[in-house]
Amino acid sequence: MTPLRWRKSSFSAGDAANCVELAADPVGAPRLRESTDPATVITTTRPALRALLSSVKAGRLDGVQG
Repeated sequence: MTPLRWRKSSFSAGDAANCVELAADPVGAPRLRESTDPATVITTTRPALRALLSSVKAGRLDGVQG
């Protein structure tokens, strides 16, 4: 399998260890991971990722704790 090319958020300064990273697999499916736990990878769909990013940008997830 081809290694994924992970990208950090532009809001992650320098070597920030607590950021979300994004990659696309060979067929274009979005993959997400937390930089502090890179072995755990979430595969999603483009519409679901779009909805998540829209909610984050709109502040609808502010104060949500996992």
